[in-house]
Amino acid sequence: MDYNICIDIDKLKEEIKRRGWKKILIQLPDGLKPKAKEIVEELEKEGLEVYIWLGSNYGACDIPDIKFVDGIINFGHKRGPR
Repeated sequence: MDYNICIDIDKLKEEIKRRGWKKILIQLPDGLKPKAKEIVEELEKEGLEVYIWLGSNYGACDIPDIKFVDGIINFGHKRGPR
């Protein structure tokens, strides 16, 4: 299966700033976990404290119950045309 990885990191940074978040949790599906370091590094440049959820991620219905962060960012897959 081939996935196009398209993450609008600038839009993500704007939304985090708009919400006033300082500590965030990134939740990625297995196919995007190889991009975790790249995403974290970009967000840390903004002075954010970033955590990565390494547990399961079956979409928006699988949100971890984490209380020590300001917000959770849940990424998902979108398969393009075949």
